[in-house]
Amino acid sequence: MPEKRKVGITDTSLRDAHQSLLATRMRLVEMLPIVELMDQIGYHSLEVWGGATFDACMRFLDEDPWERLRQLRKGLKNTKLQMLLRGQNIVGYRHYPDDVLEEFVKKAVANGIDIIRIFDALNDLRNMEQAIRTTKQEGAHAQGTISYTISPFHSNDYFVQVGHELKALGADSICIKDMAGLIAPYDAYDLVKRLKEDVGLPVQLHCHYTSGMASMAYLKAVEAGVDVIDTANAALAMGASQPATDTLVAALKGTAYDTGLDLLLLSQVSDYFKEISCSYEVPREVMGVDTNVLSYQIPGGMISNLTSQLAEQKATHLLREVLEEVPRVREDLGFPPLVTPSSQIVGTQAVVNVLTGERYKMVSTEIKNYLRGLYGRPPGLVNAELLKKVLKGEKPISGRPADQLAPQLEDARREIEAYMEQDEDLLSYIIFPNVALDFFKRRRGELPPLELTSSCESGKVVNTTKPKSPSANELKPENLYGVDERLLSGDDDHSAYPA
Repeated sequence: MPEKRKVGITDTSLRDAHQSLLATRMRLVEMLPIVELMDQIGYHSLEVWGGATFDACMRFLDEDPWERLRQLRKGLKNTKLQMLLRGQNIVGYRHYPDDVLEEFVKKAVANGIDIIRIFDALNDLRNMEQAIRTTKQEGAHAQGTISYTISPFHSNDYFVQVGHELKALGADSICIKDMAGLIAPYDAYDLVKRLKEDVGLPVQLHCHYTSGMASMAYLKAVEAGVDVIDTANAALAMGASQPATDTLVAALKGTAYDTGLDLLLLSQVSDYFKEISCSYEVPREVMGVDTNVLSYQIPGGMISNLTSQLAEQKATHLLREVLEEVPRVREDLGFPPLVTPSSQIVGTQAVVNVLTGERYKMVSTEIKNYLRGLYGRPPGLVNAELLKKVLKGEKPISGRPADQLAPQLEDARREIEAYMEQDEDLLSYIIFPNVALDFFKRRRGELPPLELTSSCESGKVVNTTKPKSPSANELKPENLYGVDERLLSGDDDHSAYPA
């Protein structure tokens, strides 16, 4: 009989679940009525902020992401609040200088965040060290993250080594972030067991259900000693989201790993979100099981983005060719894990390669910057011919990418001072300049509010409008570092430039 050990539950309903299934469109007004009940359940934590929610609040919902956090903190007095931070990318899609990162972490903790899950798309710890350091300085829990993937360069030995390095940086716990649903049950068992025994930090497992293996991986991870698993309420679970909270709690009930959570209360939470979710159209691509992810390693949300790009070019019939091209581009780039922003960089280049009929006839600015080392160190060897073609003899940088960036806070403050109503507005503007400025103007009545329409019998208000296409000037790269924010939101031109 295994030793009795309570397994913690982090519920993702207020962040990753609706980001994965509802395009991050759930509004604060839909969250607040249920948070008092959720606060009674006894979760290890609730993931409520970060990721794409920051962008979507301003871009699509006319909401201030900082006010969302404050309101959730006010309603969740007894539960730890957690966010996802993209390391030096913060909640954007390019690197930001240290002064911006430090100020963001300080404001996040001051406004109510207890746990910050910090990851880097390339598992380059140089892009995580400043975030971990500042999180700890501010008294919050710094969760160092392993972006899980499969390649000739990625193995459990590799991930355990990353775990040791995260511990050396000061991480308080380790998260295995399986964003595409790739981890097999026995691999999960082995990795969790080794991290627990060899590294000695608490371990949390975050899986998406895309391949259909996540629940099995969770059960084996529990047997191996995992401390916390990430789940979503039953109405917002499965598909591209996480396994269902209700199901995992029921599966572990009465065992040595009993979570202690009340199934009746969890059912009430799921019933509430079932009513809310009827206001949204869930794309077919993100529901069900898609075992193609095991071959192409493409998360469900990425497939939706590729489909959208091809539809704009009236080339949806080429989707299969693009899916087959993605692994080849990924190999050429040294097998980066397919997670923001590397998933968008790889996916967009795969589309360009297929549409032009010639591989790398045109390459995006983001590919050039990736090869320059401005995103970090590729996990494996980059295709030498591609390097020669794109960089034309230029040598990639060898140091920490953020060291190339000048401080930005004070210059940005002068630019946006007339629109600032709180210190946090400065950070919103730096990370999403165009989106934030439009939001500030709508807030002041200088632009009309976004059109919101009601649907469902309950009359709940949801955003059904799409932003206007950007102008040619807006499509110019805003910074040498990183993916233009429109690339990640569906409001983009997928531009490419001759190599």
